[in-house]
Amino acid sequence: MSDTAKWYIIHTYSGYEKKVATSIENAVENRKLQDLIQEVRVPVEKVTEIKNDKKREVERKLYPSYVFVKMIMTDDSWYVVRNIRGVTGFVGPGSKPVPLTDEEVARLGVDSGKVEVNFAVGDSVSIVAGQLDGLIGTVEALDPEKDYIRVVVSMMGRDVPVELRLGQVRTLD
Repeated sequence: MSDTAKWYIIHTYSGYEKKVATSIENAVENRKLQDLIQEVRVPVEKVTEIKNDKKREVERKLYPSYVFVKMIMTDDSWYVVRNIRGVTGFVGPGSKPVPLTDEEVARLGVDSGKVEVNFAVGDSVSIVAGQLDGLIGTVEALDPEKDYIRVVVSMMGRDVPVELRLGQVRTLD
């Protein structure tokens, strides 16, 4: 057993992601397990949806049916997470949870560790994570404190503003 917290993926029933995340956070609080289970995430992206000619911002889950947990794997932490209502198990072979590698964490955009910002409004950047991976756009707005960047990309002949996390873009070399 390692004494360093690693990211694990938990599989949940569809639509239960937020409930599971809240339940884990409550269990951590109630059982004083903050040192073992450090962070719970349901990665989402903000998307503009047009329905009946009305635009509205909605949050869409990046990984439906999955919750990411940063924890130190012990019998106690495993038991607490595994027995939350709505959790079907950890991702990994058989019953053995497998932590994400640092590369997987970066690629999936899970950890919001401090991102070094080496671009500014007006710079061209490449999107390196998420559904728009590989597209190039221009920075329209950014807020390092809130881990937020708005990039304008050209899709189907139109300029479309896209809101992303800072770790999802890189400067062009």
